[in-house]
Amino acid sequence: MSLAQPLSNTLALLQHSPVASATLSSNAPASFSSTEILRGQKAVEISHNGSTYRLQATRLGKLILTK
Repeated sequence: MSLAQPLSNTLALLQHSPVASATLSSNAPASFSSTEILRGQKAVEISHNGSTYRLQATRLGKLILTK
């Protein structure tokens, strides 16, 4: 599957935003809106430990993460 921009680009942009920087600098886990991650796409691919996962939004507004 080919996506417009890799998720890593999105996360890099989010890390430089003032809101995300404040969130990332605390001890709490980083928090991102699904709309920020998906950026208008129905699905994105996430690479983790050598595997590729797919995060997909359903028509009912749920999220599905599959390997």
